[in-house]
Amino acid sequence: MPATTPPLRFPELLAPAGSLQMMRTAFAFGADAVYAGQPRYSLRVRNNSFGKLEALAQGIDEAHAAGKAFYLVNNIYPHNTKVRSFLADLEPVVALGPDALIMADPGLMMMVRERWPDVAIHLSVQANTTNYAAVRFWASLGVKRIILSRELSLDEVSEIRDACPDVELELFVHGALCVAYSGRCLLSGYFNHRDPNQGSCTNSCRWDYKVHDAAEDDSGDVRRVPQDAGLGGGARHTASERVWLIEEGTRPGELMPVEEDEHGTYILNSKDLRAVEHVARLVAIGVDSLKIEGRTKSPYYVARASQAYRHAIDDAVAGRPFDVHLLGELEGLANRGYTDGFYERHHTPDHQNYLRGHSESGRSLLVGEVLDFDAARGLAEVEVKNAFGIGDRLEFVHPRGNDTVCLERLEDAAGAPIGRVHGAGRRVWLPLPAAARGAAPCFIARFL
Repeated sequence: MPATTPPLRFPELLAPAGSLQMMRTAFAFGADAVYAGQPRYSLRVRNNSFGKLEALAQGIDEAHAAGKAFYLVNNIYPHNTKVRSFLADLEPVVALGPDALIMADPGLMMMVRERWPDVAIHLSVQANTTNYAAVRFWASLGVKRIILSRELSLDEVSEIRDACPDVELELFVHGALCVAYSGRCLLSGYFNHRDPNQGSCTNSCRWDYKVHDAAEDDSGDVRRVPQDAGLGGGARHTASERVWLIEEGTRPGELMPVEEDEHGTYILNSKDLRAVEHVARLVAIGVDSLKIEGRTKSPYYVARASQAYRHAIDDAVAGRPFDVHLLGELEGLANRGYTDGFYERHHTPDHQNYLRGHSESGRSLLVGEVLDFDAARGLAEVEVKNAFGIGDRLEFVHPRGNDTVCLERLEDAAGAPIGRVHGAGRRVWLPLPAAARGAAPCFIARFL
């Protein structure tokens, strides 16, 4: 009999959780697992509510009660001070029963292996695993899952899968990309003394820079060249040796040199990763987990991203064609422009964002979150996030699916009719589509 092709299997959809609310939202919108970390030992210090043991305990208990997984991030590359306190700080956390520890530093992994030999370890993307030999090395040390580097093509991922069929593989499919190689950036530490590799990145690559022409003189100093002047005085000016001075928007007059070689200049912000169109290929390859970046983002972000990738995974496993509408769904999230990263090779202008460093969305904007529904009045109480009003086309985003309506009725907190609500910090009442009644969480977006 001819060999039959084994059925496709569902990869895990792994979502970020910077808070319990984010975790619950991720699960409600289709995530199979979440990852969260203690601020001291993971690369997310800001907007991280899991600094207290009680929050971690509640998160792990709720995840397991829902049949979901909770992974604890310990992916810092620590200096000696943090190494000395690591085991004592981790002991009560391990006792809570996280499903795995996401780690990068081999010394910390050795310490965990010696103290808790049965605890599962997932290798962080920070370890920059780009080939099958490295995967085999880490697997030989007992690492259960390898989170592969973002700098891999689909073909390279497939080759690693073929060479390492028994090792779990995880890949990022959505979220911010770093200008450095898998997060190894020094800009924030240089400008603000906040080390990206210790979890306190200020996203200096996203700042508003102005570029001034410059040249290196005979003494070796880099000086600004006036616009009407040429490169004289013995200045180096070959194409591979050009020098510029950059000026950050909030630091006028502070000129910092940046050089460009034949490969370009890298103090520019990257577009965001969106690889939803490649989910079917990743499912076919046999990747075990598809990961969304964004522990510092909002519950609305994790809702829309989880919903879109859940849809894409379900379609891929069922053999349905890719739903191109998912590209538009993800445009509804704040983003810096999208790229599919290195999955398919591009020229530099295709994945570097030269035009803007701020987040923007060209499709829709979060305007509210439903708090409660009054069945007697047929209206929902909504916490306002951004301005909206009568006549706006609204999208209600909830776990049962999304509904689009034109708003025809709006009341203030006291029940008086109003035409528009201006800005956040208020509560209003409005009708809900039938399918959204009782659905939680439920977010409201205004089409732009």
